[in-house]
Amino acid sequence: MARATKAEKAQHLNAARGLLKRQPAGPDAVRQLARDFDLSQRQAYRYLEKASQLDRPVEIPETTIPVTLKLPPRTVELLRKYAKSSGLTIGETVTAALKAFLLGETSRHSARFRPAQQQFRKP
Repeated sequence: MARATKAEKAQHLNAARGLLKRQPAGPDAVRQLARDFDLSQRQAYRYLEKASQLDRPVEIPETTIPVTLKLPPRTVELLRKYAKSSGLTIGETVTAALKAFLLGETSRHSARFRPAQQQFRKP
């Protein structure tokens, strides 16, 4: 059996949290969660344990696709330094930077790139 993705784990936690709001934790809750998501009872129990500690639903992350980039060493150094100091992963940092750039949310050089950015904007 394949491991659950981050999105699937978030869905399982949110379902477990919702289940706990409707009924007390116990064997019935474990069996229902296991049945609903085709989990082992041990996995369902662990999701219910974690869900019992949540004060709000878990955000379901967007699916990602691996991409390889060739960047100058200085850019990679700056990227790693920024990611480490911000507490973000390199992927999160690159995603945020690219979104800001493509959606025109940067002030630096924004006039220079504005025509190309327009084609990427959502209607």
